[in-house]
Amino acid sequence: MTEYTRFVGFDVHRDTVVIHLVKANGEEGETSRIANDPDVIAKAMRRVVREAGGRERVRCCYEAGPCGYTLYRQLQGMGISCAVVAPSLTPVRPGDRVKTDSRDARKLARMERAGELTAVWVPQKEYEVVRDLVRAREGAQQDLLRAKHRLTKYLLRHGRASPREIRPWGQKHAQWLDSLRFEDEAQAVLFAEYQQQIHYAADTVERMETLLRSAAEKSPLWGMIEALQALRGVSFVTGVTLATEIGDIIRFGHPTKLMSYAGLTPSEHSSGAVQRRGHITKAGNSHLRRVLVEAAWQYRHRPLVGTKLERRQQGQSEQVKGVSWKAQVRLYTRYRELTRRGKERNRVVVALARELCAFVWEIAWVFKAQSVAQAC
Repeated sequence: MTEYTRFVGFDVHRDTVVIHLVKANGEEGETSRIANDPDVIAKAMRRVVREAGGRERVRCCYEAGPCGYTLYRQLQGMGISCAVVAPSLTPVRPGDRVKTDSRDARKLARMERAGELTAVWVPQKEYEVVRDLVRAREGAQQDLLRAKHRLTKYLLRHGRASPREIRPWGQKHAQWLDSLRFEDEAQAVLFAEYQQQIHYAADTVERMETLLRSAAEKSPLWGMIEALQALRGVSFVTGVTLATEIGDIIRFGHPTKLMSYAGLTPSEHSSGAVQRRGHITKAGNSHLRRVLVEAAWQYRHRPLVGTKLERRQQGQSEQVKGVSWKAQVRLYTRYRELTRRGKERNRVVVALARELCAFVWEIAWVFKAQSVAQAC
């Protein structure tokens, strides 16, 4: 095990970086503010490495934030150990009411020396590219939904509610929208503007999906994405979201760890003989939790391998198909049991999403084992 002699905390901003050093014996070093420039950072770290007696004796850390993993990858490239820390899991003293860049850097260095910080998983560049596209597509989808809501509410204010027999945003709904006329010119222009926003947002979603599929097929995640699509309710977008947000399945040694990472485990406030469990924690990856809950709605239907699912399962191993069928039987039975007991449907589906995590975890591990076997 490496014995670190220098612990360095960074407080990273767009233009500047504050650095604080703590020695292994607890002696405080200097605090300095430098430009957020790779050359300047490299020069400062070379001096720290020289004083420590080797790069393997230096341990750095900084909190995850909008500046991403650029600093992490630079330090790793220099052979210096670095951790990107989860801000939500950084201990905070209740009486601490002063926050400055210098204090933040000093606190991180001290806590890293004490081993009290929790590091986040840093994705490989190939993973990060696909994940960025997944989240960009999700943002475009939200823009499309907001644009539709704006138009719907505008029409409702003017007494133009769509007929109930027409499916919203289908072909007949589009024809109904084209048939609408406004006497006031300003209202007509505004109506056309709202329609144009919807068309633009829909085109953006389509472009994002095309770009996402192209990038996903070229990434090392593609095999795992295809394997996850063997599950009911997991199409391409859901599969690529699961794969990119989970990343390396090795970091989850048990399904409960993945459930906790998705924020789907129940909260608890127990003391002594009294046990109180509440709603799910939601203290996890919101992107992963959202697609799991969406997929879980499909398991309220009877187990069935339909045409689309059969097409997605082509080329997958019997082991993967077996896990998919086991998930259908288990989750459908669970849905029926809970609804018969009078549980509210939304809560039942969230419970199914938590159990779906276990099947996602199992398929990911099956794919990992098959990949290792093929490589050997």
